[in-house]
Amino acid sequence: MNNTLSLRTVRGMVRRGALLLAVSLVPFALAGCSDVAELKTPVFKTKIAAEETRSSAFKAEFPQQYASYQRNDESTVMTEFNGSVPFNKNDNVNPLPEGYKHAQPYLKNLWLGYPFSYEYRNARGHTKALEDFLHIDRINTYAEKGGLPATCWNCKTPKMMGWVKQYGDDFWAKDVNEFRDKIDMKDETIGCANCHDPQTMELRLYSEPLKDQLKAQGKDWDKLSRNDKRSLVCGQCHVEYYFQDKEKGVAKKPVFPWADGYDPQQMYTYYKTAGNSQMKGFEGNFVDWVHPVSKTPMIKAQHPEYEMWQNGVHGAAGVSCADCHMGYTRTDDKKKISGHWWTSPLKDPDMRACRQCHSDKSPDYLRSRVLFSQQKTFDQLLKAQDLSVKAHEAVRLASEFQGAKPANYDELMIQARDMVRKGQFFWDYVSAENSVGFHNPAKALDTLASSQQYSQQAVDLASEATGFAISKDLAGDIRKIVPPILTHSRKLQQDPEHMKTHQWFKYLPTLPKADKVWDGQKKLVSAAQ
Repeated sequence: MNNTLSLRTVRGMVRRGALLLAVSLVPFALAGCSDVAELKTPVFKTKIAAEETRSSAFKAEFPQQYASYQRNDESTVMTEFNGSVPFNKNDNVNPLPEGYKHAQPYLKNLWLGYPFSYEYRNARGHTKALEDFLHIDRINTYAEKGGLPATCWNCKTPKMMGWVKQYGDDFWAKDVNEFRDKIDMKDETIGCANCHDPQTMELRLYSEPLKDQLKAQGKDWDKLSRNDKRSLVCGQCHVEYYFQDKEKGVAKKPVFPWADGYDPQQMYTYYKTAGNSQMKGFEGNFVDWVHPVSKTPMIKAQHPEYEMWQNGVHGAAGVSCADCHMGYTRTDDKKKISGHWWTSPLKDPDMRACRQCHSDKSPDYLRSRVLFSQQKTFDQLLKAQDLSVKAHEAVRLASEFQGAKPANYDELMIQARDMVRKGQFFWDYVSAENSVGFHNPAKALDTLASSQQYSQQAVDLASEATGFAISKDLAGDIRKIVPPILTHSRKLQQDPEHMKTHQWFKYLPTLPKADKVWDGQKKLVSAAQ
């Protein structure tokens, strides 16, 4: 008998051996990607006071984390679509730092009549939150009162806990400017105490609306997994919310519209019964403001990163916010800590946050995939934005139409305004969310496709209400029919000449002349009340 094995026999043995080896390794491979023992962070017993809100108080006991946290001061690094330079997010004309190539030119048009139309800048790091908040033109600094509720402080400082404890539910409806000079702008901005119990460093909630929401969902914070908490502490602020009407509960208290779900359609349905609107066709709707051009009751989306992420590919797979935005790092003494520079993984040339899982891919490849998704989203974002402006203009033309009208004119106009409201809310859900769609590309593109459909329906309904007489006025490039508003502010709205520079400004009142009362925390003059 020939003892020499044939080549075919050897190959067969190799294949069978390889298969057995692969099968034997499956449990180990799966264990690395799924069920593992719950990781637990160390519990500390610090010397920090239980009610401490200053981040500097944490420095002595946690110097590496504090040094990492201070990197949030950075305000010069840009990614392709975002970054830390506080450019005007509607200005695609001027270069940085005032404008940027990927700005959205119609923001001031779409938010006309609402404080966001005065100023909306790209956000800097969390350490700059209070400084930027106290200088933003959305708060009226030309009067003693800011014209917005104290609710606006909710996502800017851990000092909220003390204020809510002191004033209870009366806090929310107080004027925002009442607390302007009662805080350390640099040391009590978003920081350690927003997420950590100062005495044990365990993750904790400071956000009243998230506490309310978890209670409504029957969830106990203490029983949630560490991984859930590593996202929910971010979800205290990076969410959609609204200021509650007094007829529905505590006046101006922030509420998360999650009762029906996290997606825009579910939120839109929720908002239909969440307010006190008396407008015909919109009775009981929640309304942030009425757009002066189309007379449409509008909803302003905030920054729904948590909602966008939670059913995206990473959220559904259990990847937490902290995994990507607080990646582990090594200190000089080789200790492993979570990075506290809360920023985009794209700012790291090595894409280390992504390569914790995608270790077989190069940084360039991973970056290219992110930018691919963001570019597709941004392209559709601009199209949805343009159609939303066209919808407002169509309803304006139809509401001012003097010709013969069909018997169902009023009903058609209600339907048209509902589609204006819905189309813009769906657009804003993606626009206000800070990942340019990457947290959930499928959801972002689906939401923008829906936005375009609703806005086009608004145009069609408004046209039908005039027997299609206005169709000729809407034909062509909407950016020529209704130019983007590049500059507009509270001060400019005091200038009659500025109010002649755009056709939509005639629907706004010219504000009375006034001098600044506040500059940050400094009171300049006493305003006449």
